[in-house]
Amino acid sequence: MSETEETEETEPAPKSKKGLLIGLILALALGGGAFFAVFSGMVLAPPEAEVATDKPVLEDTELATFVEITPLVISLGKRSNYQLRFNAQLEVEGSKKEAVENLMPRILDILNGYLRAVDIRELQDPTALVKLRVQMLRRVQLVTGQGHVRDFLITEFVFT
Repeated sequence: MSETEETEETEPAPKSKKGLLIGLILALALGGGAFFAVFSGMVLAPPEAEVATDKPVLEDTELATFVEITPLVISLGKRSNYQLRFNAQLEVEGSKKEAVENLMPRILDILNGYLRAVDIRELQDPTALVKLRVQMLRRVQLVTGQGHVRDFLITEFVFT
């Protein structure tokens, strides 16, 4: 009988999976609840912006005005007949419009020099307009000073 007693004692009893199942159900319920709380904005949501109907949209900044740049016709290439017809406007703060208009000869000079230096292959690239706009804005801001020109708007760009 000692052999039968030893075999009965050495066999492990089957483990219950009840605890694992309860843990899995709780994890799913808590995860789903946390997802819902974050997704619905109850937790970790940014504070709601106050909507004021009596305040103007641009309360701290001046309204923008536009200064037209004289249209340019630029011959491209050393021995080519390509031309670029170019027209643009500068977005400036209202109080700085006159100062920017007084600098227009310098602005025209810097734009004319830059556009003449651009390679014809660059102008044929579909993304050329975006790149040129950024470069021209940077150059105009260097001429006019920081904070005078907000944006550079190209109104005509014809490459023939």
